[in-house]
Amino acid sequence: MADSTHAILAGTRRPAPAPGAGRAPGRRDALPVAAVAAAFTLAQLLLVRPGTGLGWDESVYVSQVSPHAPAAFFSAPRARGVSLLVAPVAAWSSSTALLRVYLAVLSGLALYLALRVWRTLLPAPVLALAGALFASLWVTVFYGPQAMPNYWVAIGALVCAGCFLRARADGPADGRSRTEERPRDRAGERPRPGRRDRAALYGLLGGAALMAWMRPMDAVWAVLPLLALALAQSHWRALAALLAGLVAGAAEWVIEAYAAYGGLLRRLSDASAIQGRLGPHFAVVDQLRSLGGRTLCRPCAGAVPHPLITAWWFVLPALAVLGVVLARRAGRTSPAGVAAACAATAAVPYLFLIGYAAPRFLLPAYALLALPAALALTRLVRRADGARRPVAACLVAAGLATHLAVQYAVLTRTADRTAAAHRDWHRTAAELHRLGVRPPCLLTGDNAIPIAFYTGCASAATEGHNANTTRAAIEETARRQPVAALVTAHGSPPGYARAWPVHPFGDLRLYVAPTARKGAGR
Repeated sequence: MADSTHAILAGTRRPAPAPGAGRAPGRRDALPVAAVAAAFTLAQLLLVRPGTGLGWDESVYVSQVSPHAPAAFFSAPRARGVSLLVAPVAAWSSSTALLRVYLAVLSGLALYLALRVWRTLLPAPVLALAGALFASLWVTVFYGPQAMPNYWVAIGALVCAGCFLRARADGPADGRSRTEERPRDRAGERPRPGRRDRAALYGLLGGAALMAWMRPMDAVWAVLPLLALALAQSHWRALAALLAGLVAGAAEWVIEAYAAYGGLLRRLSDASAIQGRLGPHFAVVDQLRSLGGRTLCRPCAGAVPHPLITAWWFVLPALAVLGVVLARRAGRTSPAGVAAACAATAAVPYLFLIGYAAPRFLLPAYALLALPAALALTRLVRRADGARRPVAACLVAAGLATHLAVQYAVLTRTADRTAAAHRDWHRTAAELHRLGVRPPCLLTGDNAIPIAFYTGCASAATEGHNANTTRAAIEETARRQPVAALVTAHGSPPGYARAWPVHPFGDLRLYVAPTARKGAGR
């Protein structure tokens, strides 16, 4: 690498290329990031298995656009972004494998584009290392090909923070052009007046919209430092783009609140109730417990995983802080400091405001922390004059190799366990078909939402967070079409199903309405 670490942190620019060099350096600088993104996509396809069935939340999102099964109940906290994201495939194909491949490729491309937003702010090797740090986490690889929102909030957060810094650097607060202060591109040339300014503003708007499209409240938390900086430094264009993106992304969610949930305040209240009433909670230990491969830790009990599994969770923020300190000493605080600040606010609600945990909740924080952490690692292995530190380089390499091995072990175990659970749901659906529960049909009870999607049925609940019907409505439906109540081995059937024929199957007892027997065996 031609640039020294000091140059990386201080932002020293390369001289203009020799005549005839053209844009080749820019293309070469894109290769490391592209390689990381491609490896990330390949890891998803090889390690998470495209044939793995849909999970509970995935079945809710996909059912909104899939002709395979009726739309499942859409609870107050959810947003429609994931459903629209998967629609190009799910709207015409029921193939889970095809959907996984589509999402894996899309997530790799998105990672590449999000990191390239930072190309004028940080050198390509640092960006590639940051991408590798983020993409090597088991939780990133596991959720990349899933129909879930958190990875996409992370991508939006990366885009937003980078575009905000570029927009701020491209012009003064009053919006006048300031070409002489704009950063050079990777070929050593300054952009034409206004060109990058517009691109950064459009990117800021798009990144904010993507986050709000996926999870409106997460979007607000992730951009709080950007809003504060824009106000404090009077960067009105950046502020306007950011607010426009949030409004555009959250508009559907707000409109739906009034159309289907009794208003915005009611939807926010319902969403808070479903998440255990937002308020002061200390969920740090819960997040630690989830790092061993628990996709949802609610209730979150049991021991914290082995320190070898949780070590990275402490090392990543420590490296990020070191990266901010080193950048500050070199006089280039903004990129590292802004990324770290956005990571901190994005993590606040999931560490201190909810009483349970899931490792995917912190994906936006991990993506942002990877940038200053990569800066710190680069500085640790290279002196200010560009010379390598052999001992430090060996230690860092050994640490990263151990990290990869641990992440691979957790990912393999989690993917195997998840695939087994989804196979159980598929077998239950096949048994229900054998018993005559075929579309149009209705399922209630334990795991009714995902099993209903596999069966092609609607799902219903009379109580709990997913309550969407009444006992009388279920009884009426049972007189017209197949209905089944799914009860755990030690559970009790609902009153309306006690007289129905019961069929033990695995850990469940299937109470099937007599109506279904007419179609049994078909």
